[in-house]
Amino acid sequence: MASISSEQWNEICEKFTNAQNLTDVKSRNDPKNDPFRSKYKARDLLREIHCSLKSFEVGDGEEDGGAQGGDQRSSEQPVDGQLEEMFERGFGGDSPTGQRTARLAAVEYYLGVNHVDTEELSAGEECLMNCMKLLEKCRVSTENVSLFIHARNQLGILWAGRDETEMAQGFLETAEAIYLRYMKEDGSPPTDLVEYFTTNEKMLTHQEKNKKFELAYTHTMYYLAQVYQNLGQTERAATYCHSTLQRQLQLNQFSPMEWALNAATLSQYYITKGRYMEGRHCLSAATVISGLAGEVPSEAAAQESEIESERRDQLRQKRAEIARCWIKYCLILLEDAKKALEDNIGELDTDLQEELKRKRRLELEEEEKGRKSALLFGSEDTFDSIASLEEKVSCLLPLDFTEARNVFLVGQNYVTQAKEYFLMDGYVTDHIEILQDHSALFRILAFFEEDIERRCKMHKRRVDMLETICLELNSQYYLMIRRQLMYELADTYNEMMDLKLTLANRQADTQSLDNHTIKKFNSLCSAATKYYQMFLDSLRSPDGKFPTHLEEEVLRPALVARFRVARLHSRLISSLPHTQLDNLNNSLENYKYVVEYCEAHPEAAAAVESELELSKEMVGLLPLKINRLKARMAANN
Repeated sequence: MASISSEQWNEICEKFTNAQNLTDVKSRNDPKNDPFRSKYKARDLLREIHCSLKSFEVGDGEEDGGAQGGDQRSSEQPVDGQLEEMFERGFGGDSPTGQRTARLAAVEYYLGVNHVDTEELSAGEECLMNCMKLLEKCRVSTENVSLFIHARNQLGILWAGRDETEMAQGFLETAEAIYLRYMKEDGSPPTDLVEYFTTNEKMLTHQEKNKKFELAYTHTMYYLAQVYQNLGQTERAATYCHSTLQRQLQLNQFSPMEWALNAATLSQYYITKGRYMEGRHCLSAATVISGLAGEVPSEAAAQESEIESERRDQLRQKRAEIARCWIKYCLILLEDAKKALEDNIGELDTDLQEELKRKRRLELEEEEKGRKSALLFGSEDTFDSIASLEEKVSCLLPLDFTEARNVFLVGQNYVTQAKEYFLMDGYVTDHIEILQDHSALFRILAFFEEDIERRCKMHKRRVDMLETICLELNSQYYLMIRRQLMYELADTYNEMMDLKLTLANRQADTQSLDNHTIKKFNSLCSAATKYYQMFLDSLRSPDGKFPTHLEEEVLRPALVARFRVARLHSRLISSLPHTQLDNLNNSLENYKYVVEYCEAHPEAAAAVESELELSKEMVGLLPLKINRLKARMAANN
């Protein structure tokens, strides 16, 4: 066979350049009725290149890899022995045979990607495996290591798309192992795939080669993060995601809004694990990097241009989503603080509070150590901005009202930002979820407040933001949301009633309460009862019957609602004996329901242990109280 001439080589390089241009540039303008026109043309050029390469000289001991492929199912397990063979056996990358084999493998790689892009996955897999088979003849070297990694990345993506997660894992972990060993043993900027078909004067610089190679490994980490997430290895997935984001910043290869959303999403993992410093860092970085996407186009500009209109909507939506992640950060930080400080009846334990404050100095020292060892985002341009944003909210559990209020105000600010995009008109579910988070912020802040009247006012704010929406929502379309709102409103009124009761107990007895206070107390009891009853009525069948068997998701809420309705009826204050009797009978009826349901469904008892115990006690005590009241009423008649 003939050797390749300079003229023939230039022709091959020109065809490759045209194929790349068709794939990366011209394909963007293909018509909707022929979306792959340019990529089919690119494929034809790649096949011509493949035929040209195969027609030229074959080295001693070489057998051509099959461009037509076979029916072997692709698979790979990342084992040390296999890795050893890759680095020790086969043609040298700088030998004529090694170079020609790598070029053939590169064409197979590009054909494989082309087939995947045109949704011909089996053909794509076949070409990518042809690439792998050709590379098996070569040992990993500067001339081909990038291709070794790219091919496995693509096969990893392909198998992940088929939900064959473990298959994808094998290819991607091998790609990672190749990168790590190459960097340890060599580390020089390797040949990039486009350089297989580039004339000498157009070769990449060392810096360009290195950047593209590092970007290939960044893709490996990105795909591995998804694989580990799908395998349930969340901590490992978070580590890879974090490293990927950091590498994208270092390489300056990222879309600001996409990067910011990924960082904000990662923050939610850290927050749920109690790693608030990392969570705050991710959110601060997300906010700063999202700013690199530019200003939101004005409404006037959006009306004049469809592109500007779409850009305006996307920027506003994604920044609102980041704001919602900030809300969750503040909310969970406050919730965890509440759990750490509350006693066995849900009130602030002041002794524990003082103990935790004494430990605060040590925590501050540990935070500084942790910060030094953490993988921080940012570059020279953004690092200070990220650090400045972090300083606006603590990553330590708030231990008193002042600290809690600071976290609350940050969360409330992001509530305002999120609601600007997620309006009730068009985003009903999102808007209500934001309101529920806002309500929860008030609920936890009230826990830290010592003044009972001020606590009541905070709960009243919760009622004001939820009550109208709850009553106006269409129950046919938003039944589950309405149930949540009913229950939260009932709980809020119930909490306010308990606070008023605490105030009453500080006085001599309830008889000393003035009529205004009694009226207010009864009003809160009635409102709580109303919303608990609305929740219970929402469980009824269309013909009005209450279910004989409660589904697991509503079992505890329904039984607790019954228990609280019973308690609320017994709390109502009235000077009229007949009203007192009605209230006690209603109370007994609801307590009996809890007891009888658990007797009929023994498995339900575990869901309401404390409520069941008190219900049994009240079922024994209330008949005596009712009989005494009846006796007094008879005597007075």
